[in-house]
Amino acid sequence: MKSSAKNISLNSYDDIFSTEETREDEKREKVTDMPLSELHPFPDHPFQVWDDDSMKETVESIKEYGVLVPAIVRPRADGGYELISGHRRKHACELAGLPTMPVIVRDLDDDAATIIMVDSNIQRENILPSERAKAYKMKLDAIRRQAGRPSKENCAQVGHNFDGKRSVQVVADQAGESKTQVQRYIRLNELTPQLQQMVDDKKIAMTPAVELSYLKPEEQTLLLDTIESEQATPSLSQAQRLKNFSQEGHLNEDSMLAIMSEEKKPEKNDLTIKADKLQKYFPKSYTPQQMEQVIIRLLDGWQKKRQRDQER
Repeated sequence: MKSSAKNISLNSYDDIFSTEETREDEKREKVTDMPLSELHPFPDHPFQVWDDDSMKETVESIKEYGVLVPAIVRPRADGGYELISGHRRKHACELAGLPTMPVIVRDLDDDAATIIMVDSNIQRENILPSERAKAYKMKLDAIRRQAGRPSKENCAQVGHNFDGKRSVQVVADQAGESKTQVQRYIRLNELTPQLQQMVDDKKIAMTPAVELSYLKPEEQTLLLDTIESEQATPSLSQAQRLKNFSQEGHLNEDSMLAIMSEEKKPEKNDLTIKADKLQKYFPKSYTPQQMEQVIIRLLDGWQKKRQRDQER
């Protein structure tokens, strides 16, 4: 009897441990090889996939080592799975001739999926201004919707339970940008696609582009015609005047042409370094004037050394 009781007890412990291990397995995310034909792009994905040198390197790496980091996907209502992260890896697999790629399937709502999609791509190099603008806007909207319906799942995804006023700061902090810079990027979404392309092509600088984003759509269309006729893009001062004329209701073809045909004034190129960045290099007793004198002396010495090096 004692032996029987002992056996029953051991079996019970085995059942308990087996159940706990099963639960832990269910909690762990499983990597699955998914046919590429089952993987569909994220709706309105803001990041373009380029067939550039970086893609060639990714293809060669996948041919040699396979896909080292699984993509993240979620089930689609229409069947198959929606890529949240891994658009470049999928394209590289296609170029490498692979039929499948490793993925992790997650059950995510639209907002959580959007946040992960943006966060998994935003730190990439060579992101175009229009891509960053759209991505920041998508994430901001998702966070604001989540703030309206806080839950444990939402808080875990974003990191906190945010209200709408702090949402821009959240996007900025998580992207390593200033709040002002994020707001400037988001303003680019108000530009027409043609003007956005000119910003991407570096034909219009970021700061003037933000000012131009306040023009009405029909005024932006008129601006494109004026840019073509004058073969010139607006400087910051011209963009500011165009914005002011628009807000005052005085911007028309004549006033726009008058502003755009003006001779451009050279833009200021001042450099400002905040004192708190310099203070750690100087004694606390140093005044800004003393710090400036030391910096100038060091720069003079650096310049002389460069001149000597060039003469050798």
